[in-house]
Order: sequence, then C-alpha cells, then structure tokens
Amino acid sequence: MKNLSIAFFTLFAFTLNSCQQSAAKKVNKNKAQVTKTISSQSDGPVMTFDKVSHDFGIIKEGETVETVFNFTNTGKSDLIIVDARGSCGCTVPKYPKNTPIAPGEAGIISVRFDSSGKPNLQQKTVTISANTSSGREMLRIKAMVTPDQVKQKQREEQARARQQLNN
Repeated sequence: MKNLSIAFFTLFAFTLNSCQQSAAKKVNKNKAQVTKTISSQSDGPVMTFDKVSHDFGIIKEGETVETVFNFTNTGKSDLIIVDARGSCGCTVPKYPKNTPIAPGEAGIISVRFDSSGKPNLQQKTVTISANTSSGREMLRIKAMVTPDQVKQKQREEQARARQQLNN
C-alpha cells in the first residue's frame, strides 16, 4: 500500500510539474514566429480587387455573359499572375499571364461564363495563382439561368428514361 501511495504521489508530482509550462508561453513563441513571417511577406505584392464577386442576375440558358474584375498591386514588389482557372469549362478567365505588374499599377481579369446546359442557380469560381503571400486569390460569379424550354423537356425525358431503366 505504501509503495502504491508513493507511485501515485510521484505520478501526480510529475504530471503537475509537466503542466508548469503554460500553453500561453508556447503560443506567444509561435505567435512571434508567425508575426515575423507575415512582416517579411508584407514586402511582397498584394492584389487588391475592386470586387471579388459578381452576380449576373437572371440570364437565359445559352447566353454568354462577361464581367471584369479590376485589381491593383498595392504591395511593394512586382506582381506576377502565373495562372487563372475557372471551376469548370464554362467559366473562362482572361488575365495578364506572367506579366510583371509594378507596385501601384492596375490590371484587369475578365471572366466569361457560358450558360449553355447550365439551368438554374450557377455559382462558379476563378482561382488565381500569383506570387502574393497566400499564393492564391479567389473570384466568384453567380447567375440564375432560366432554362430553355426545349432543352428542359429533353432533360426531363432523359431523366424519365433513366428512372425506367433503374426500375
């Protein structure tokens, strides 16, 4: 019994001693390292957009619509856009690829959306890969696409045919 009490007391003392290192001390050390990293990255390029999302409103299925996102390099070094990709083939961005954009200079990214075969609410993204601190910027577009009546009937007939095959 005495050995069990000593073992328990030793374990308790060891646990209490290991908890003396507070999490706050660890967090503050990590926070200092993160702050250093952020301050060194703030010397890089920064993409500042006039808007990061655009709503086309209600459009008809089959329409192709386009919008422009204006941006400015508000950072302290040249901005280089390496790539910009739409979330699907219906969303196509045009951008200044691999063209240095000096601090204070502006540019545009135009985004075209083809609503063919895309009825109802559509929400798409454009992912921009650039030499910013995050390395990635996101733009969003959306539209409510009114279905083409002929195409809608075809889709419904195809859905019924699939259901009959599954039954």
